[in-house]
Amino acid sequence: MGYSGGTKPNPTYRDIQDYTEALLIEFDPSVLSYEDLLIEWSRMHSPSTKTKCQYRSAVWYLNEDQQELAEQVVEGMKAAMRGHCHSSVEKATRFYRAEEYHQEFLAKATRRGW
Repeated sequence: MGYSGGTKPNPTYRDIQDYTEALLIEFDPSVLSYEDLLIEWSRMHSPSTKTKCQYRSAVWYLNEDQQELAEQVVEGMKAAMRGHCHSSVEKATRFYRAEEYHQEFLAKATRRGW
């Protein structure tokens, strides 16, 4: 868990500035493709309402091939949602790791009985 998509240095949860909460996914493309990650990402959420910067739907890419695939997936989402898809495709910016209490949030919540 962390923050990406912004321009100002050192965002925090209390001072997120122009960043978005994000996940950094490291993967081996010989095992799992970027396209497969995008397809799973598109299934995991429904970006049907426009939200503030902190919680917006976005996918970041590192190169032109990733950009093209991400744009195709988001266009497919927009078509399926009849234009009510509020996801953006953006060039990756620096990723800042979130505070420790945000890491493994679901596992921690489960242990607490949430």
